[in-house]
Amino acid sequence: MFMGEYRHSVDDKGRLIMPAKFREGLGQSFVVTRGLDHCLFAYPRSEWTQLEQKCKTLPFTKADARKFTRFLFSGASEAELDKQGRIHIPPHLREFAKLQKECVVIGVSTRVEIWCKEQWDSYYSASEESFNEIAESLVDLDF
Repeated sequence: MFMGEYRHSVDDKGRLIMPAKFREGLGQSFVVTRGLDHCLFAYPRSEWTQLEQKCKTLPFTKADARKFTRFLFSGASEAELDKQGRIHIPPHLREFAKLQKECVVIGVSTRVEIWCKEQWDSYYSASEESFNEIAESLVDLDF
């Protein structure tokens, strides 16, 4: 399980240090793709395989299912940790997530998210203000 928040920088070559606490869970090779809210999602191979299986069950005749699957898989890229614990983030993913220098890497249960620091700070501030309402609405989902 991934949890926590870590701040790192992307270097000029598009490399990002993956927090040490996440490296074992992600493994030497994992998948990074476009995520929701303009961040990147990083999945260990086992989680990516499960997600892939779920996507296979989506009806390809539904436009939303096709859009979601295309969005997720067309942006996907294999990532490998180098000896310093860094990954290379391809330019199309850096552009999507607006990663330039300062980043926030967070653990979200079964995945890791990579955010532009400014976007994370903005998202977190907005979410923090409505956290109580969000928590109350989850009661309807038997949370």
